[in-house]
Amino acid sequence: MKIALVGYGAMGKVVEQNISDSDRIVGIVDLNNLPSLFALTEKPDVIVDFSNPACLDDICNYASQNKVPVVIATTGYSSEQLEKIKTLSQSVPVLFSGNYSLGVILLNRLVKEITPILKDTFDIEIIEKHHNKKVDAPSGTAKMLINSVNADGDMNIVYGREGVGKRQKNDVGVHAVRGGTIVGEHQVIYAGTDEVLEITHQAHSKAIFAKGALRGAQWLVKKQNGLYNMEDVLFKG
Repeated sequence: MKIALVGYGAMGKVVEQNISDSDRIVGIVDLNNLPSLFALTEKPDVIVDFSNPACLDDICNYASQNKVPVVIATTGYSSEQLEKIKTLSQSVPVLFSGNYSLGVILLNRLVKEITPILKDTFDIEIIEKHHNKKVDAPSGTAKMLINSVNADGDMNIVYGREGVGKRQKNDVGVHAVRGGTIVGEHQVIYAGTDEVLEITHQAHSKAIFAKGALRGAQWLVKKQNGLYNMEDVLFKG
């Protein structure tokens, strides 16, 4: 599999380190390498993006013109950019997930199963923790968990708390912690009367995200045009 890598920060380098012997990078797009995907001298089988939202237009333009599948692992997109990703998926296969850790995807699956059973009698809170260089909050993973908790659209999402006021029945609190070198931790708390259920995922290395994205890329290159997520990769074959 020939890979065009967009972004060569910490995650981009980890992706490069985890590529199998049968795969290879045909170009890296970032400030110190290629200025654009259009500068590639060889057409890739897939684009893997671990960059920032500013690169989206270049990715969309190149991928749609050259019919190249795209794995998007960047977070922090605006609503307008999310629409561009949806539009792109009409012309090429796109894998877009808030997190590429296999454990996190399983966590999200559990949340989808548990929440309908508990939400009427348990209070739900989401806590996410990341390193002090992360620029967006809440994390893409937290947003994914929020969407799973609020699948029916009947919950009130509260981002942090301040001041005086009692917690309302349908509130879901979302809290972001930033500090040190925390790779990533996500916790969903179901607090009921006399009992608490906590589901937690801890990332101890960035390699888990790289490996998940590369597994997703291998899966994506065989698919038809459309917008996919990591649950499709793990559960739909």
